Amino acid sequence: MADLTGKKIAFVATNGFEDSELTEPWKAVSEAGGTPVMISPESGSIEGKNGHKQAVDMSTSDASAADFHGLVLPGGVVNGDTIRMDDAAVSFVREIFAQHKPVGAICHGGWILADADVLKGRKLTSYASLKTDLRNAGAEWVDEEVVVDAGLVSSRTPDDLPAFNSKIVEEFAEGKHEGQTA
Repeated sequence: MADLTGKKIAFVATNGFEDSELTEPWKAVSEAGGTPVMISPESGSIEGKNGHKQAVDMSTSDASAADFHGLVLPGGVVNGDTIRMDDAAVSFVREIFAQHKPVGAICHGGWILADADVLKGRKLTSYASLKTDLRNAGAEWVDEEVVVDAGLVSSRTPDDLPAFNSKIVEEFAEGKHEGQTA
């Protein structure tokens, strides 16, 4: 497994996230030596659709892409639809891409990428119901377990988590990707 010692990885989500799509990547980053940081528009804690409570480390308005080595966007319909309406979250995501940092998006987590306008010419996957939105944002959408495109890692559902987790850790360990840009 790749070593993430000394790397801070941002997780951006809000209430209604898919529990396993937050907890499993969080565990993978931690086990690889990285430091996961929960960023949300809410303060205190957020709650997943199945009841997992996650402490929030900082607000989206206080987060700076310069402080992180990568980003994970967990899914969940409510989370995905709500987080993309937070201007600070959208700006943070766009800045991560502008700084060429790796990003992992699973299920509905990729919805915010359309709002951040970072999908033109990119290949990715997501939960199938997002394919039209992502294509309309300029992406090439495919139905595959995990897709890696120049630092952008994407997967469809919790069933894909083993492949997703392996690839995000690998991409975070590699660091910046020049093809990863806003």
